[in-house]
Amino acid sequence: MNRPKQPIMVTKPFLPQKEIFMKYVDEIWERDWLTNQGPLHHRLEDALKHYLQVENLTLTVNGHLALEIAIRGLGLTGEVITTPFTFASTIHSIAICGLKPVFCDIKPDDLTMDEEQIEKLITEKTSAIMPVHVYGHPCNTERIAQIAQRHGLKVIYDAAHTFGVRKDGKVLAQQGDVSIYSFHATKLFHTIEGGALVYQDSALKQVFDDYKNFGIHDEEHVAYVGGNAKMNEFQAAMGLCNLSHIEELVSQRREITLRYREHLEGVPGLRLFYPDKEPGIAYNYAYMPILIDREAFGLSRDELHAVLKKKDNIVARKYFYPIGTEYDCYRELKDKSRVHVAEAAGRDVLALPIYNGLSLEEVDYICECILAQHR
Repeated sequence: MNRPKQPIMVTKPFLPQKEIFMKYVDEIWERDWLTNQGPLHHRLEDALKHYLQVENLTLTVNGHLALEIAIRGLGLTGEVITTPFTFASTIHSIAICGLKPVFCDIKPDDLTMDEEQIEKLITEKTSAIMPVHVYGHPCNTERIAQIAQRHGLKVIYDAAHTFGVRKDGKVLAQQGDVSIYSFHATKLFHTIEGGALVYQDSALKQVFDDYKNFGIHDEEHVAYVGGNAKMNEFQAAMGLCNLSHIEELVSQRREITLRYREHLEGVPGLRLFYPDKEPGIAYNYAYMPILIDREAFGLSRDELHAVLKKKDNIVARKYFYPIGTEYDCYRELKDKSRVHVAEAAGRDVLALPIYNGLSLEEVDYICECILAQHR
């Protein structure tokens, strides 16, 4: 394959058949009901409960506000232990709610929170732990649950990457007090923008519904200082379309992942991840991260990223970079953090293109370009 005229992007949104989406749009026009938990909103909520096999699920306009609602709905205060190796939204949700993020290092094997470091960070101000299932790699949920129970802490999982991931037959989002999904356009399953909370306590349903609607409980009572996080009918329509394709989407991404592995596994200086080979894990193949050892490979992550983009028209992503402790807004917390593994991952990880519609020929080309740089 020759150098493509258009860049091969790290991701692209999946779009269903336009005609099917427009049938839902016609329903919206007929009902004249655009938002405020309309019929399509309720239909998608029920469909997701069925697909995920969960009892409690609340839709939101995006994943970030789902995190904020979880924090407010659980009544958290003081400090929340989280990871610096995540998207900005995770950490910002804590700070925006007036709490202090406390950074815990990650494990080198799967880049999730190092559960053995958590208890060293717990103080009298700690109210919760917010781990992240990075790239859909499951955290050690059993150990985290034990720690939380021993110290009387809540657990909120940022499960934005885990749609469809199952552990021992149950969706990963059933772990913790609350887990949140992101349904952003670049995710495996999307509603253009969108998110959801999955939780154990059914009493939280009304609390979360109130918080996402300005705190309004009913026509005459405002229970909380809430915001606007309601999913609209157009988002729900997209979600209903895409949910019908989810098994096909996962299967296609698995094929892409296996093709990458054929080319790249065993190459000195390149480290791949295999969450699908862990016992009891049904993976979703949503991301294709690799770690690059400059000394063994011959180029650093940044050097390879630059060459792929400029020479080969391949736009990979430094994901996550910078890590949270490097943000200007959290620099005052950096000196108090010991996150050496996260710092190394932020320096060395590269997310390769993976999306539905990426051809195997394009995967072959990407791999050829990477291997051409190996020294």
